[in-house]
Amino acid sequence: MSFFISDAMAEGAAAQGSGWEGLIPLVLLFVVFYFLLIRPQQKKVKEHKALVEAIKKGDEVVTYGGLAGVLREVGDTFCHIEIADDVIVKVERQNVARLLPKGTLKSE
Repeated sequence: MSFFISDAMAEGAAAQGSGWEGLIPLVLLFVVFYFLLIRPQQKKVKEHKALVEAIKKGDEVVTYGGLAGVLREVGDTFCHIEIADDVIVKVERQNVARLLPKGTLKSE
């Protein structure tokens, strides 16, 4: 029986290696996640923040909810969007997803 135990101990000691070798795959995995997930998301957030700060009265916008309209009033946290004649909705400024080119809504 001691013959088998000796082999198991010898095998476990040989497989341990140094502590740095075990960290290399984790570091590589973090680098891959950073360039494929974290960095593009940070870029997207930065672009959206710039868009939200740049909107002004008269811009044609689309919200994340899918509403398309013309900005009639822009406040610090909310904006009023006219989605049809005499139909104005109040949405959070952060919900503006994108700007449309001028005249896009008139052609529909």
